[in-house]
Amino acid sequence: MDKNIKLKEKLFTTRKSVWDGLAATELKKLLDFCEGYKDFLSTSKIEREAICNIVKTASKHGYKDLNKATKSDHKLFTSYKGSCSILANIGDKSFKNGFRIIVSHVDSPQIDLKSTALYEAEEMAYFKTKYYGGIKKYQWVTIPLAMHGVVVKKGGKLVEVVIGEIDEDPVFTVNDLLIHLAQDQVTKPANKVIEGEQLNILVGSIPYKFKSEKDAVKLSIMELLNERYGITEEDFVSAELHLVPAGRARDVGLDRSFVGAHGQDDRVCAYTSLKAFLEAGNTNKNLMVIFVDKEEIGSYGDASADSNFFERVITKIMSLYGIKDFGQIKDAIAKSKMLSADVTAAVDPEWKGVMDMLNSAKTGYGVSLVKSAGTRGKYNANDTHPEFVAEMREAFYKEKIKWQIGELGKVDQGGGGTVAIYFARQGMDVIECGPALLSMHSPFEIASKADVYSTYQAYKAFYKHC
Repeated sequence: MDKNIKLKEKLFTTRKSVWDGLAATELKKLLDFCEGYKDFLSTSKIEREAICNIVKTASKHGYKDLNKATKSDHKLFTSYKGSCSILANIGDKSFKNGFRIIVSHVDSPQIDLKSTALYEAEEMAYFKTKYYGGIKKYQWVTIPLAMHGVVVKKGGKLVEVVIGEIDEDPVFTVNDLLIHLAQDQVTKPANKVIEGEQLNILVGSIPYKFKSEKDAVKLSIMELLNERYGITEEDFVSAELHLVPAGRARDVGLDRSFVGAHGQDDRVCAYTSLKAFLEAGNTNKNLMVIFVDKEEIGSYGDASADSNFFERVITKIMSLYGIKDFGQIKDAIAKSKMLSADVTAAVDPEWKGVMDMLNSAKTGYGVSLVKSAGTRGKYNANDTHPEFVAEMREAFYKEKIKWQIGELGKVDQGGGGTVAIYFARQGMDVIECGPALLSMHSPFEIASKADVYSTYQAYKAFYKHC
């Protein structure tokens, strides 16, 4: 072999696709894993559904509600207001080395109903909405939408709502202007083609008792909702109702190498981290997996990464085993290590101009490590210490996991962050780690099955070696 080639092999970084040389047995594991992932996506369309499924899974695996646990228990779970949850597997009750934690968020960009939602215009009924998270508004028109959420009625009874996910159900949609009359519309910038106040949901058109009177269509719709759910118009004030793309997660491509679905940011990390956590088995470490809400709107609120939910749970867990000194609790948190499990942007050949090709993730090349995300350089970012980056590299090499570096585009192109900053300020080491997506924040995000499986393997390696 040429001396230069040998030297390059020794000194240069080379990355290979997960698909390269994949054994038949490993391919089957990969594909089977993604079938379970698609089921999770299809039944966890909103954060409450995701948390409900996570808690049910924890219970089936022998995890006990923290509020009912005793010091003889070591598998614990807790949730808060149906929007966030923590699972813990306690193997070291001295807590001298803290916890090994993976955190992801279970909320995704979507369209939410306003408090005063139902109205009638030109003898058609509509719902008023307000979008949640960063979206391209024009992507949400003329597609079938399903309604998911809860209504808390007068008296406090909670009613779950799911409309549009089975063949017998109707779906909803946002209308668009026909191309024949869109001369002015199509000359607008993309963020103005559809205005936020135009994301109104078509609900119906049949008047009450088939008589065209004022608000007769609105009355007809309210009668249907009252018959099915027992709600009145005022109940929308105490409702949390979301519009999301209707239908199940699907394979994409003739070779079925991709998963296509809404909400893969960040439920891909929620599912893979949950599976890795549950399969870690008995350990002499303290393992934890966290699922938070409200990341897509800045982590505000009492179920978010910026709330004190994490500290309250840590305090309660350590108190359960007799450690109530606040200083010891804070020390245990600071000695912890965490993966901020979130997605990054994958290189799309149609949009390569916004990417730094030396530092951007490719589909099929495995899980991505992001040392520092943020915007405008490293603003608002967690910049991971090199020692922890090296520790993650070693864990991946030990388990023969294919991985890559990922960043969210060129330095001044835009950017974004994760929940890492909220936990890093507690003193623990945190690095961002997850798969790269195509069409992120769209109604139909795309993930390589190879990257989904690699992410699951990476999370298992973290729990095992860090």
